[in-house]
Amino acid sequence: MEMVSAIVYQLTRNLTIDQIKEAGFDTYFVDHTTGIYTQAASGVPFTASFFQSKGDAITDINEDLAAEQKARTTYDNILRLSDDPDVKDVIRFLRAREIVHYQRFGDALRIIQDNLDYKNFYAFNPAFDKR
Repeated sequence: MEMVSAIVYQLTRNLTIDQIKEAGFDTYFVDHTTGIYTQAASGVPFTASFFQSKGDAITDINEDLAAEQKARTTYDNILRLSDDPDVKDVIRFLRAREIVHYQRFGDALRIIQDNLDYKNFYAFNPAFDKR
């Protein structure tokens, strides 16, 4: 998130008021000038509630897998929209990192499942429901 915020700052720091209005960036500018305020493209501000945790290894790993795929999709969409080669280079790096994270979380899920009763690993929380 910090790298994307830095890119946004670099791309917007020298905009004129006319460029800000033309780009539809004016409502953001009113509240934040060209400062970094992390939010979704829909305008929803970042919040710690985006980090999901249930304390169940299988649930949490699946949440991590989903988060990595959602980030990769976001980077794919940025690549489709951007025509700036410097931005695209950074986004490609971040996208590749999400793919590696997804693979490692997948490995972790397999390890967790291999160490549980394979018939019941979705039926209980292994952190608390000991047999």
